[in-house]
Amino acid sequence: MIPTMPEIEELLDVNAGLVGASTGYMADARGDWPRLVAQAHALSGDVIELSALCGAELPGLAAFLDGGWSAPFAHVSVHGPSKRWREDELALADALLALPASVDGIVMHPETLGDVDAFAPLGGRLRLENMDTRKPDGRTTDELARYFAQLPQARFCFDIAHACQHDAGMGLAHELLDAFGDRLVEVHLSSIDTDGAHVPLRPGDVDAFAPVLERCAGVPWVLEAPLPD
Repeated sequence: MIPTMPEIEELLDVNAGLVGASTGYMADARGDWPRLVAQAHALSGDVIELSALCGAELPGLAAFLDGGWSAPFAHVSVHGPSKRWREDELALADALLALPASVDGIVMHPETLGDVDAFAPLGGRLRLENMDTRKPDGRTTDELARYFAQLPQARFCFDIAHACQHDAGMGLAHELLDAFGDRLVEVHLSSIDTDGAHVPLRPGDVDAFAPVLERCAGVPWVLEAPLPD
């Protein structure tokens, strides 16, 4: 069973005008930034997250953004590398800092930062994401609080599926919003499978997520998986 489109539309209508896609799930076009942007724009012209999860993708994304791209989106974020970055943290922080002003925010996995202080110059553009069960850190309120203490200007990217994976009753989700709701600037929205992969929204998740997402209206929601057919 998959949720009906009216059920999903009702969920997304809570945040109408602030919903879009991550390019991270568009594996067929990986590295082809014009095509990725076109695919995301076909879903929404409001929000996009340009995903460079692999360090090797970041130089190509930076060149694309520096090449005169005029963003046809109201809100643009970049998901920075969480793997296979070959240089040190200072070099990564400098590369992210150099992204053009059209990029509103930069999402990072906190447990990958290494030298946390190196990312302080990103200020409020830095968005720390709560992590899934596969990760060793950045999963709970206490773990994230340590990073925000070192990066007091950083903002919060709330991944609702990650929170649900830890606590299907959604208690952790509410706890994270209680602690960091004043920093909330982006939501990642999808379901998640037992291997930690983001998948299209499932019926039970639509029902479970709705009360939590009502607390997240007014900031961009980024779909990390396609909508169900």
